[in-house]
Amino acid sequence: MRTQWPIWSIAIFVLLVSGIGIRAYRDLSRPDAWDYWKDQYVSPSLTSLVVPKLDLDGGAKGRRTLFIKGEIGAAAAKWFRDRLDEAQLAAGDVILMSSPGGDLNQAAIMGEIIRSRGLVTAVGITDASGTVKPSHCASACVLVFAGGKTRFGVPGSGLGVHRFTTTKAIDDPVAEAQKIAGAVLGYMTKMGVSSSVVQAMSETRDIRWLAPKEALAMNLITDPIPKR
Repeated sequence: MRTQWPIWSIAIFVLLVSGIGIRAYRDLSRPDAWDYWKDQYVSPSLTSLVVPKLDLDGGAKGRRTLFIKGEIGAAAAKWFRDRLDEAQLAAGDVILMSSPGGDLNQAAIMGEIIRSRGLVTAVGITDASGTVKPSHCASACVLVFAGGKTRFGVPGSGLGVHRFTTTKAIDDPVAEAQKIAGAVLGYMTKMGVSSSVVQAMSETRDIRWLAPKEALAMNLITDPIPKR
């Protein structure tokens, strides 16, 4: 015997579905929404690998490590938090990174997560063996690196900085640039990095690779690792 649905039940169902559809459309109609959905659900811009024991001299040697590589996308912070939970890193464990940069806000959140969990950072690439090779961390990646409670300087790896700008249409680009610089300064100061790193950023729109001695003087690197 076929069940007959009352007209009012069908009407309520249609209204509910329509309401959900309208909300979803509004969410996805925001300029950055598609980038976020793509980065979170379709093709994350970062990849990760859990390394049981890192083969790196200094305080990082033998520590459990999460190696992340790629561009910092619109949903990178959520992705990163999920990978950390899966990796079950403890305070003092390592985030090893290789990235050309990406989303500034997401990078700052990732750095805050690293600091809140007492993790340390280093720049390089590795495989399951834990052997570290030099790599690069530039632009917004430097904010992630700065989140480390200890920040190791891997011989041959590079830290690159530049002036941050916005891609959004704004009425006062100068004021917006000053706002971004102020936010970056506040973040770096909180992480214990010298304000001179922001000065270095402001000097060029192109990537400026910091010499190891510069990064150490800025307290961006806190523990340089000698060459083997």
